[in-house]
Amino acid sequence: MKKILIFDLDGTLAPSKSPLDKEMSTLLGNLLQKKNVAIISGGGFPQFEKQVLNNLLCPEKLLEKLVIFPTKGGTMYEFKKGVWNEIYAKSFSEEDKSKIIKAVDTISHEVDFLSDRCFGKRLDDRGSEFTFSALGQEAPQAEKEKWDRNFTKRKILEERFKKLLPEFDVAIGGSTSIDITLKGINKAFAINQIFTRFAYKKDEILFVGDALFSGGNDASVKTTGVETFAVKSVDETKNFIRNIINNNE
Repeated sequence: MKKILIFDLDGTLAPSKSPLDKEMSTLLGNLLQKKNVAIISGGGFPQFEKQVLNNLLCPEKLLEKLVIFPTKGGTMYEFKKGVWNEIYAKSFSEEDKSKIIKAVDTISHEVDFLSDRCFGKRLDDRGSEFTFSALGQEAPQAEKEKWDRNFTKRKILEERFKKLLPEFDVAIGGSTSIDITLKGINKAFAINQIFTRFAYKKDEILFVGDALFSGGNDASVKTTGVETFAVKSVDETKNFIRNIINNNE
């Protein structure tokens, strides 16, 4: 009997940077009637609004059972008295930002597989996270899916960023991206916030994500000791949620 279900967003609840579809929105609304829910994603709060919050089909009162962690736990929000409230934010200093921008410029000139064709800006400052997107922030899903099917390009980028920015956490994000956060800020950090702020025990928590494999952007969750459930698609997540709702687990 899990008391809180925690979900990754991109690839788990919705395709990358895409809004929840109507079926998923309804399922999450029904799930909130039975369970507390948290969502952890590399996107910032505005991205959460576009993908999740503006699309959830549930009474406003149920949103008080939802906690969101943008930027992999670098920020946390709760819904109280009709608004989303920022609980904390682990933000970069101006010196941090300068170092990261300099590293991006260096790598952009060193790596030969970064095409001149770019869909929007490559570097997105999310306050408590920088995301470097090789094809740009607005790249079509089809382009992103075929760019690095075997992780080779992202692993090269990850190693280059780690070498230049050893004082930060660097990890593969989505299908074309690298995420840079303050040291220790990752999805495991978000899980630990749930432990400390809500007093849940490990066996009362279940995390669902599509990248729990070694090197995946959900893998850090395993270090917390909570139970995990791996999915390969949004449809698998829908089936999982249906089973929870129907079996009242």
